[in-house]
Amino acid sequence: MSLSETDAVGNAPAAHATSRPPATPGPLDGDPALIGVPTFIVGSIALGLTLVGYVPAGTAGAPLAIILAATALGQLIAAVWAAALGQSAVAAIFGVFTGFWLSYAVLVLGLLHGWFGITADTAVRSQALFLISWLATVVLLTVSTLRLPAAFTVLFTLIDLALALVLFSTLNGSSALQTAAGCTVFAFAAVGVYLFLHVTSLATGGRGLPLGRPAVI
Repeated sequence: MSLSETDAVGNAPAAHATSRPPATPGPLDGDPALIGVPTFIVGSIALGLTLVGYVPAGTAGAPLAIILAATALGQLIAAVWAAALGQSAVAAIFGVFTGFWLSYAVLVLGLLHGWFGITADTAVRSQALFLISWLATVVLLTVSTLRLPAAFTVLFTLIDLALALVLFSTLNGSSALQTAAGCTVFAFAAVGVYLFLHVTSLATGGRGLPLGRPAVI
């Protein structure tokens, strides 16, 4: 990204420099992805470590400090920043993931502390409800990225796969599927790292990294 400045057909960012004058640095300038992407990465790593069993079973709250104070907050800042710049698609993506990370934290806290009337015998279905709802939403988001460079579609497809694996793991009580989900989370975190290197390259005067051609032009 910047999603607004990344060429939808994979051309080099230099092409944009000839079509418009350089922006003057100010409060309504810059790239929201410089905050949104790294905060997404750190939350994904924390979640992936939890899923693969780095922390003992029963400590689902372990990643919440990072998810609440870094990831959800970072996504919110990026969404507001993008909206202020008029980057509606970018704002929508970061806004949706603000909702995901915040609602994940609230769900985990609710399960740990007995909020919302979720009892032990309804906990599995409650988690499944959460996962199904977000899987459907992120699949919709994935479809909407088909006009963006391929790296973004790969990112969202991996998120879809991770959510599906966690869903099946939750419904079947499968530790193997949970571990597979954790590995998939690490995979989309790695794509996030690549995208962050891209946006930091652009922000520091570089040409960015290849992001691939979009599936739909």
